[in-house]
Amino acid sequence: MTLEIQTFGPFEIRRGEALLELPSSRKSRALLAYLAITGRRHSRRDLCELFWDNTDDPLAGLRWSLSKLRTLVNADGDERVNSNRDAIWFDSSQALFDKDQLNDLANRGHQTEKEADQIWKATSGLPLADCELPNQPEFMTWLEGYRQDYLRLRAGVAKRFARDEDLPWQTRDKWAERWIRLTPYSRGAAYTAFETKYHAAGRAAATGLAGHLRKAFGEAGIEPPVFEIDQQPGEVLITPRDLLAPEEQQIRFVSGGDGVSIAWASVGDAANPPLVKAANWLNHLELDWDAPVWSPLFKELSKSHNFVRYDERGCGLSDWDVDEITFDKFVEDLEHVVDAAGLERFPLLGISQGAAVSIRYAALHPERVSQLILFGAYDQGWRFDATPEQVREREAIMVLTETGWGMDNPAYRHVFSRTFMPDASPEELDWFDEFQRLTTSAENAVRFLEAFSTIDVRDDLAKVQCPTLVVHSRGDMRIPFATGRSIASRIPGAQLAGVESQNHLLLGRESASARFVELVQDFLKSG
Repeated sequence: MTLEIQTFGPFEIRRGEALLELPSSRKSRALLAYLAITGRRHSRRDLCELFWDNTDDPLAGLRWSLSKLRTLVNADGDERVNSNRDAIWFDSSQALFDKDQLNDLANRGHQTEKEADQIWKATSGLPLADCELPNQPEFMTWLEGYRQDYLRLRAGVAKRFARDEDLPWQTRDKWAERWIRLTPYSRGAAYTAFETKYHAAGRAAATGLAGHLRKAFGEAGIEPPVFEIDQQPGEVLITPRDLLAPEEQQIRFVSGGDGVSIAWASVGDAANPPLVKAANWLNHLELDWDAPVWSPLFKELSKSHNFVRYDERGCGLSDWDVDEITFDKFVEDLEHVVDAAGLERFPLLGISQGAAVSIRYAALHPERVSQLILFGAYDQGWRFDATPEQVREREAIMVLTETGWGMDNPAYRHVFSRTFMPDASPEELDWFDEFQRLTTSAENAVRFLEAFSTIDVRDDLAKVQCPTLVVHSRGDMRIPFATGRSIASRIPGAQLAGVESQNHLLLGRESASARFVELVQDFLKSG
């Protein structure tokens, strides 16, 4: 019999009309929710670390919880909770989740506004409200990711109906209010809320809302959109959205070959030529769009191109809880994203380790890459030629990362900030420290560092067949300029350009950033 699983609000399971009585143990409920939602096999060791890392006998705790869960959901010949000697999993083939209808609404959009409103109300509430485990930080990281995905889905639904020109202004105003509540610092949501309020409730209401939003944005240190043009004191002239509304990126998801959900975004006119940026570590589609690092580059390129980028597996809006974080999977994820975007041939931009991913992709798919742009590139990880002293130093940093990444004190993360951006101001370092913490978990940070250490695309360089531009900071303290020069010398016909900076990640305010944008635009035009 099909199980109906509610994850929004308190965690509940129904079999037919009957509401199952879940275990009184919050940890057992959380385990069941985790197994059901993830829908894949988990090793006993991983589950013990996730739920019982602070107990003397984690395996005993896991066995006790499993006995309770099997009694609860394994009935009528259906084996829902399954296990073998190594792994445990939940069979969700005969389960319906409340999130399914929200996913369908967000990604397919065939429902009417009335049906959408019903789904909206039926899927309200804090996800897994009674499954929090404050003493299990890794589980709480996964839970927060699930909740953020829920908020993103709802925001996408609200945005679609708020901007549906076939709906009455009053209806659009309702959805715009929902959108701005979910994304209070989205400039697109703010402008849409102002616009719909003007047409639905009049000039005075729109002016009052604009004042409230300006104050909220100002207190957060974020520049608000242009809401109005003052003609006379107190008067507002509504200007066409294409003049005032900020560009909004469209975030979607695609499944990798192993079922991992990869978040990707496109921004800019779909009629413009495409440009794809390969993911690199420390990506977050939402957080880095207005960031002091790459934001000027992204926004400038999206003016002339349909700019596609994505979050690497294990970070950002993509799945964090993944079995593999490896270079081969990075390349596969790029393959899935460009296929999902429907791109046949496109220029490809790679930054830092994303450059190695781009090199491998260009070597494997020469017919699809029209131009290749590399910044801060390296072709091999440090393990290939590190001295014993360098190995000890690098591995010590991994230990430091694992123990200090998620702590409130940013001293551990400063290890990375200072080498990525030695010229950053204290305020920029504070931003980058927080950005790192929100972008991935401590465990994944270590897994990324290990994956990067064994990258090797040296043999791929000669296989690149498209025009290539290699740009490198002359004073890069993380990847020396000589590395960029060496890469350019081994890619047939590649151009090399240096920018005057010590930063591995360029700050938007520095002249080197403007120069990089200029180099990229000139190169793309030449193709």
